[in-house]
Amino acid sequence: MAPLGILIIVATTIFPAFQLWSLPNVSDQVALFSQYLGLAALILMAWGQILATRLPGIETVFGGLDRVYVLHKWAGIIAMAAILLHDTIDAEMRDSGPETFLSELAETLGEMSLYGLLILVVISVATFVPYHLWKWTHKAMGALFAAGVFHFVFIMKPFAMGDPAGLYTGAFCAAGVLAYFWTLLPESLRPSKGYKISGLDKSGGALVVSMTPKGKGITPAAGQFGVLSFGAAGKSEPHPFSFSSIGPDGALRVTIKALGDFTTGLERGLAIGQDLRIQGPFGRFRLGEKAREVWVAGGIGITPFLAGAQALRAESGVVDLFYCIRSRDTAPHLEELQAMAEAKPNLRLHLMVSSEGQRVSADKIAEVVGDDLAKARVAFCGPVALREALRTGLARYGVSARQFHYEEFEFRTGVGLQRLAAWVLRRGLEVSRQARGS
Repeated sequence: MAPLGILIIVATTIFPAFQLWSLPNVSDQVALFSQYLGLAALILMAWGQILATRLPGIETVFGGLDRVYVLHKWAGIIAMAAILLHDTIDAEMRDSGPETFLSELAETLGEMSLYGLLILVVISVATFVPYHLWKWTHKAMGALFAAGVFHFVFIMKPFAMGDPAGLYTGAFCAAGVLAYFWTLLPESLRPSKGYKISGLDKSGGALVVSMTPKGKGITPAAGQFGVLSFGAAGKSEPHPFSFSSIGPDGALRVTIKALGDFTTGLERGLAIGQDLRIQGPFGRFRLGEKAREVWVAGGIGITPFLAGAQALRAESGVVDLFYCIRSRDTAPHLEELQAMAEAKPNLRLHLMVSSEGQRVSADKIAEVVGDDLAKARVAFCGPVALREALRTGLARYGVSARQFHYEEFEFRTGVGLQRLAAWVLRRGLEVSRQARGS
């Protein structure tokens, strides 16, 4: 994630604290702190909605789209923690004015938003929930955020909406609600380019989809990906895929392994001549620079490196590509890669075939690359467990975290999320018991 983007979110979330602490004649500092937690939660949820839009400029400020989604996830989690504390710590302040119908309704909507978000956060971090259901929990979270905005606007508080604190947080609320409505738009109304399927093939058990633009297409760089919406019935849901080939005439290719609900059976819904839409390009996983590079691909993780190998120029640095496969028969695009390695002296292909007893490791990479390893840029695409093992192992050979590049496509996982889900559930039950006992 880009440090600038994180700094912006942190600074904008902390700023209301200074606005509240400058309020005159406020003696209940505990309630004031609870008020701040409510404002911080709203700002973080607004950022979560904004980050989910995939609008141009988001990646420039916050990093590649994969990191943007990780940041989106943690903004929501921290917001949920702030809401729980806000609800636990009494935020009611004396002399804040008489209750009205709108303020009572706002109080009710605030409670509904709290319990609804508790349930949806638990569902959203439960990786066993099917993707299409998980997606709708995120849509519902936006609606509950809007309920929280209503709670903020009309609840009794120690400042007016026209005061700096009200205007500042209100502006974020408005931006978040607009972003939420943007995400509700049909994919056909989002900025995208039209393509037509020009070829359907199989390679190593993976589906290879070739596409040509219907007009002016997108212009991705090697290593980038697009969000594809196929026109097939039941398969129009947008999904990200790395480009395995980028043609000079605008033609593109993706290589898809059946690994989940969406990709399983995708081949049966596609046909040559069918239309599709592509949003993008996205990602900061750039390949083929002039520096010395090491590429490590695990299985279908070869897709961005195929485009990288295709784009490799004679003046590019030497690249050692470690292709980790189960067997030669099940390796997508193996013959294509071997042909490119023969044609390009600066592309050195190393097959790691597990069925033949060959496995990649930091020691193996160091043995092959030699003294250049400490100065090389390492790019990885594959299973998380292998990535973490290599990142730790290569550090012993002088490869820093800044030299080790990868994209985080495991959007629904993260450090401690399962433990956090259990904690959120326990805390929600405690809040519910406290509410029934009061």
